[in-house]
Amino acid sequence: MLDQVEKWESDQKDLWFWEKLGRLPFVFLDRITPNVVRDKLGTAVDELVAFLENGGKYLVRERDIHARFQEAFPQGDKHAKETISISFHPLAHMDKIAAELRESRAAFAAVQGATTGFGGIFTLAVDIPLLLGTSLKVLQEMAICYGYNPQEKRERLFIVKCLQFASSDIVGKQAILKELSSFDSPAKERDVLSELQGWREVVVTYTENFGWKKLFQIVPVAGMLFGAYLNRSSVRDVAETGMMLYRKRRILERLRAEPS
Repeated sequence: MLDQVEKWESDQKDLWFWEKLGRLPFVFLDRITPNVVRDKLGTAVDELVAFLENGGKYLVRERDIHARFQEAFPQGDKHAKETISISFHPLAHMDKIAAELRESRAAFAAVQGATTGFGGIFTLAVDIPLLLGTSLKVLQEMAICYGYNPQEKRERLFIVKCLQFASSDIVGKQAILKELSSFDSPAKERDVLSELQGWREVVVTYTENFGWKKLFQIVPVAGMLFGAYLNRSSVRDVAETGMMLYRKRRILERLRAEPS
């Protein structure tokens, strides 16, 4: 299972040709972007800050994920108060629920993108906070699926790093993978507070990369197709990133717990 995650990490180091091309029109996009969209990007920065500090308005309910596990993998009486913690479930169980959530959230994002894409650049301002919210929520769900608690500030830092990873280029992905590879080591825990001091760079990187991904959504009506595709692929990429990186953390924790 660890080999599968590491293969996925290796695949992330290849930058798609269209992604390279996608950066070329960014200056043009910046010039034609209405102030209302710029304001929404600024608001996205503020909302990411609030999420990192206290969860903001994006915290999800853990009991909904627990209910999914209980329904899919019942442990005796479904009304019993005592149920096994998600962190003790087999990885196959975690993978199944995480994959279901990934697909359902991606489908929801496609509908959302088509709806907000109908008006082109005029409704783009509405789409920005919706997509950000969906991305943050699905990453929290991935955390819970693998037994981690997004209520903790440290986990919210990991979630924002996952968000940054999903929208970064090859250099950014390599740097983040290196940083997260030792996230749970004792030495790394001492650096968490210092890492929190640099969260602004993470937030700004995400919002900058957000802009060019929406380039083709600025055309009215046609933006429905681009909006549906871009939102679906964005949320699916974010969910897969969270799924794989949290999966790796859980695997490594279990390997460390194995008797030598």
